[in-house]
Amino acid sequence: MAFHPQTHLRPPQSEINMIPLIDVMLVLLIVFIVAAPLLIHAVRIDLPKASSAPADIQPATIQLGIKADGQLYWNGEAITEAALEARMQDAAQHTPPPELHLQADASTPYEILARVMAQSARAGLGKIGFVSVPEKK
Repeated sequence: MAFHPQTHLRPPQSEINMIPLIDVMLVLLIVFIVAAPLLIHAVRIDLPKASSAPADIQPATIQLGIKADGQLYWNGEAITEAALEARMQDAAQHTPPPELHLQADASTPYEILARVMAQSARAGLGKIGFVSVPEKK
């Protein structure tokens, strides 16, 4: 019995048979699905439970008094404008930066207030509050 290929009866096949490729891919997918949980190296740790409130860090406040004649007071101590700028830069280095509370006379010129506010902004003291006396009824 001799086997003779009969290639002359069938034309050559010009398509790729995709079924074996799909079968291999499905088998590989199943292998990876089964093996993936084995590759996870996790350690379970039972952490202790504690109740604590976040630390409320209140920034310090600086009382800056300004008289009508332009005299400056840093927390009650008289200072010059040159010393004011140096103190503002030192105060801005703290974390969190302190709040600046301006206490100005009612007749203080706006120019002085604007200059002090610009100095504080350049130094890094962005929180500025104005202190006033409440009206009596």
